[in-house]
This record gives sequence, C-alpha cells and structure tokens, in this order.
Amino acid sequence: MCLSIPAKVEKIKGEIATVSVGGTKYEASLQMLDDVNVGDYILMHTGFAIQKLDPEEAEQSLKVFQEFEELNEYLDEEEKKTGERIV
Repeated sequence: MCLSIPAKVEKIKGEIATVSVGGTKYEASLQMLDDVNVGDYILMHTGFAIQKLDPEEAEQSLKVFQEFEELNEYLDEEEKKTGERIV
C-alpha cells in the first residue's frame, strides 16, 4: 500500500521544498511539479511532491489524519487499562 500525505510548503530552495506536516518538517523534491509556491499545499509521497492540492482539500485530509491519531491514542490507553488488544 502506498501512502501520500498533504503538506504545506514553507520554504523553497531550488527544486527542494521544506514542507510541514503536523508541525514536523520534511524535504520534498519539486521536480515533478511546476508552479509551486510558499504557502501552497502539495501531496507528498516518498519525498516527492506529486500533486498540488486545493487548500480546503488539504485541510480536510489533515483533519482526518488528526482524528485517526486521536483514535489510536485512545485505543492505546484503553489497551493499557484492560490489558487486552482492541481491534
């Protein structure tokens, strides 16, 4: 399974962008895209920007990722309390 994540472009130096995902910084190659600017959202896969995203679409995707993270944290806590794996 392949996973790409939405990321916000914070800085561009040549063909490399510094992007942010949930406060964590990554570098993404811009070789596959044209016309990417600071403030844009991109879809990043294995270190490459593969698609430019609409800001609303990117925010919705990031919100879903956050909800999954919160659910995983909740399930981890429940497992600790009960000693049973929750599936």
